[in-house]
Amino acid sequence: MPVAKFHLSEDLITQESARQILQQASAIYAEVLDSPIERTRVFISSYNPDYVAVGGEVCSDSGKMMAFFEFIVLEGRSLEQRTAIGEQFTQLLCHTLGIDRSLIRGYCSLVAPEDWYIAGNPASAVRKAEVDARSQGQGNG
Repeated sequence: MPVAKFHLSEDLITQESARQILQQASAIYAEVLDSPIERTRVFISSYNPDYVAVGGEVCSDSGKMMAFFEFIVLEGRSLEQRTAIGEQFTQLLCHTLGIDRSLIRGYCSLVAPEDWYIAGNPASAVRKAEVDARSQGQGNG
């Protein structure tokens, strides 16, 4: 279920740095949430610096770098987990792109399991089926 979107000025990103962000953000999610990495989805959107402003100044004029991230988790994830993701995503951008952390912003969205869909089914139903299958498998061993 974990989904992250990174919004970056296109003058900051290279193919190699994009790969690093995509792979490392997926690993951060999997580790912090103790979730299979196969469930993660990470996206990067890049923007022409002529069409981005930081502090009221167009980035192409000011030379300021823009980085913003959003991440989505199911309700029930702890504040500690959400904070760890936000901190580690910030560190990832600082390290990978050389952005001053004071210019990085992020946002966490909490989604109710009945409002998130996996293969067309609510996550609440999918997770219940997974738990039921595991408990049935334990009884047969």
